[in-house]
Amino acid sequence: MLLLWLVSSTCGCSAPNPNVRVRRMEDGLLQVQGPLAGPFKTREELAANACEIMTRQPGASNGAYGFEYCALHYYSGTEDAFFLSYLSDIGGTKAGGKKYCELPRTLDAPEHKDAIILGGAHSHPNNRQFSREDLSVDSQWRPTRFLDNRTGRIFDRELLLLYREKGGECRAYGYNNTARVVSALREGRWVPIGQVINDDGDIRMFEGQGWLP
Repeated sequence: MLLLWLVSSTCGCSAPNPNVRVRRMEDGLLQVQGPLAGPFKTREELAANACEIMTRQPGASNGAYGFEYCALHYYSGTEDAFFLSYLSDIGGTKAGGKKYCELPRTLDAPEHKDAIILGGAHSHPNNRQFSREDLSVDSQWRPTRFLDNRTGRIFDRELLLLYREKGGECRAYGYNNTARVVSALREGRWVPIGQVINDDGDIRMFEGQGWLP
């Protein structure tokens, strides 16, 4: 499998990160280029690789001193495969030390003119849980479910959360905007672990499930 991503420098110097390709459009929205990585045949494979890539960026796993990266993930019917866009590092720290990144909304992928954006992806530097804001109804990407007329496939939009444990293990979580179910990627498959129960983004964990296995 071909992985189209560049290894970031870890020298600690101020050279630009080659994996960050983002610009502000005239309408104020952020646009990222694509693809950074792919093709992947399943969304599980995409999430696992996105976790490895995004949490290894400079500062992405530095805890309270780190910051978030954002990206888009998308599907190409021509290739029947999933892809990860290049990254955005536009964000910062809110009151109380909460990290954030502004999610891009448009994609520049000339080699995938049939690209269908399936949602966003973001890394967390200091915790493995979606925020209430992530899960709130106001943060959903609409429509949350749609039909690809070219392939006849129905897709749900999904937000990915990626976190690297201090021991090195990478954990990927997905929030299905249609079912409003949170799942954890475990041993190559999605395991539902909780249900969002209101518009504010509160989550009720399923019996026997948690953010950790």
